[in-house]
Amino acid sequence: MKQRVIIDTGPLVAFINRREHFHAWVINTLATIGQPLLTCEAVIVETCFLLRNIYGGQEAVMSLLSAENILLPMRLSESAAEIEELLRRYQSVPMSLADACLVRMAQLYPESELLTFDSDFRIYRQNRNQLISVIMPEDV
Repeated sequence: MKQRVIIDTGPLVAFINRREHFHAWVINTLATIGQPLLTCEAVIVETCFLLRNIYGGQEAVMSLLSAENILLPMRLSESAAEIEELLRRYQSVPMSLADACLVRMAQLYPESELLTFDSDFRIYRQNRNQLISVIMPEDV
């Protein structure tokens, strides 16, 4: 069972919304991953926004947090300087705040893997030159 998995917005939305293209893939993948998952506040905000029109979607996100199936171990305010540097370095991609936070989390948890659909994580580097270990569907 995989441990220390950081989850991005796309897989979290697909987990909750059964109509999402990768819903079954996420369900099957999460069955092989130890809980709790890690993420950041920016991913939670994005996920709630994307699920705002899905009945029970936002409540499902909050339930995952309340049950501690998902933890928010990084505080944005404590990593603001590092995140600002990442946003500056990758402004041509461009990098979102959530992506910068996830790269920072990969730095803070070097043994972690990132569950994502975002191919930009093949471009981003942690600690300037290290690949980020990602879990993503083959056809992304």
